[in-house]
Amino acid sequence: MSAPAAPAGHDGRNDGVLARLGTLFRTTAFKLSLAYLLVFAAFAFFALGYVAWNARRVLDDQIVSTIEAEINGLSDQYAAGGIRRLVSVVERRSREPGASLYLVTTPAGEHVAGNVEALPPGTLAEPGQTETAYARNTDNDRLDHRAIVRIFTLPGGFRLLVGRDVEERDRLRAVIGRAFAWSLMLVVGLGFLGSWFIAQRVLKRVDHMTDITRTIMAGDLDGRLTLAGTGDELDRLASNLNAMLDRIGELMRGMREVSDNIAHDLKTPLTRLRNKADAALREGNDPDALRAALEANIEESDNLIRVFNALLMIARLEAGNAREGLAEFDAGAVALEVAELYEAVAEERGIALTAEVEDGLKLHGSRELIGQAMANLIDNALKYGAAAAEPVLCVAARREEGEIVLSVADRGEGIPEAERGRVLERFVRLETARTRPGFGLGLSLVNAVARLHQGTFALEDNAPGLRAVLRLPALRDQAPKEIAA
Repeated sequence: MSAPAAPAGHDGRNDGVLARLGTLFRTTAFKLSLAYLLVFAAFAFFALGYVAWNARRVLDDQIVSTIEAEINGLSDQYAAGGIRRLVSVVERRSREPGASLYLVTTPAGEHVAGNVEALPPGTLAEPGQTETAYARNTDNDRLDHRAIVRIFTLPGGFRLLVGRDVEERDRLRAVIGRAFAWSLMLVVGLGFLGSWFIAQRVLKRVDHMTDITRTIMAGDLDGRLTLAGTGDELDRLASNLNAMLDRIGELMRGMREVSDNIAHDLKTPLTRLRNKADAALREGNDPDALRAALEANIEESDNLIRVFNALLMIARLEAGNAREGLAEFDAGAVALEVAELYEAVAEERGIALTAEVEDGLKLHGSRELIGQAMANLIDNALKYGAAAAEPVLCVAARREEGEIVLSVADRGEGIPEAERGRVLERFVRLETARTRPGFGLGLSLVNAVARLHQGTFALEDNAPGLRAVLRLPALRDQAPKEIAA
C-alpha cells in the first residue's frame, strides 16, 4: 500500500521558499553581513576571554598574597613557641568565620590541627604551592572543593598546609562564561536577522533592476532603472547604467540619422554624377566636352569623398577611437595659427579678422582635432559673416574658471535660437544656407571634437551675428584626467 502523495501546491510553495532562501544566501549583502558577524563574534570571544583570563589572574594573585601573609604570621608564631604554639594558633584560626585553610600533620600524615579533613593522596609529599582538591572537616571526606595551597615541611617531619578556597574565582568564571554564551547567542541571532533584513532590501532592489533590464533587452530602449534617492552604491550603479543607456540610445539615433541622411542627401550628388556621365556619352565625341565632363565628375567625386571622410571622422570621434596621440599643447597657439592661415582669405573677402589669445592655455587632447574644429568655425564665419554691414570676425582664446574657451564671432545674420541645437546634427542646413556650398557636417564635427575632450560646444547670439563657443577643461598642475568618449 503506497503512501498518499502530498498536494502539488504545497510542494510548489516549499520549492518557492527554498529557492528564495537559496537566492538570499547567495547575495553579496548576506555574505558580507555574515562575514562581519563572524568577525564581530571572534572579536567578542577574544575580548571576553581576555577579561576572564585577567580576572582569574588578579584573583589568583590576591589568594597567593593572602597565603603569604598567613605564612608570615604562622612563621612568627612557630619561631616564638615551636610546634605546640603553631598548633594552638592553627586551631584558633581554623574556627574563625571565613578562615583560610590550615592543616598540621605528623610525619606519618596523621591530622594534628586545622580545618582541612582530606587531600588527594601524595599532596602533602610535594612541598610548595599547588592547586588541589580538598575536603573540610564537615564534608565527610568528599573532595568537592578546590584551593590554592602552600605546603611546608617543619623540623621533626611535621607538615604545615596553608591555603585559600578558589570557589569565588570559579563562580566568577562561571558568570563570565554564561555572559559570553548569552552574548554570543544574541550576537549570532541579531546578526543573522540583520543580515537577512539587509539582504532582503538589497535583493528587492536588484530584482527590480533585473526586471527593468530584461524589458530593455527585450527592445524597450526607453526603459530606465529607478533611483531610490539614497545615493548608495546601487543608486550610483543605476545612475551610471541610465547614462550608458542614454548614450547608447543617442548613438543609435545618430546611426539612424546617418543612414537616413546618406540615403537622402547623397542621393542627389550621386544622381548628378551619373547624369553628367550619361550626358557626356550621349552628346558626342568632342574631346573637350568629354574632358570637361570628366573633370566635373572628378570634382563631384572629391566632394563625396570629403563627405564620407567627415562622416567617418565624426563616427570615430563619437566612438572614442581618437584617443591615441593625445598630448599636452597650447590651445591658444593653435587658435592663433589657424586664424593666421585664414587672414588672407578674410582680407580677400573684405572681412577684418582679429585674434585675442591669452598665453599659457594648456590643454590635454588632440592638437590636430582642435585645429580642425577652429578651421571649421572660422570657415563658417567667413562664409556667413561676409554679408554683414561691418564684416568683422573675432577669434578669441582665454581661460575662464578652469576651462579654456575658444570662440569665433562674426557679424552676420546669425542663427535663430530655436535652430542652434538642430544645426549641430549631421547634414542639417538651414534654408538660408542651402545656396552656399557645404554639406552640413562642419558643426557636427566641432561638436564631436568637444565631446571627445569632455567639453561643450554652443552657438550664442553675438548681437548681431553668431558666436561659436568651444569650452574645454584646462590642464591643471596635476596629471590630466583620461579623456573619455
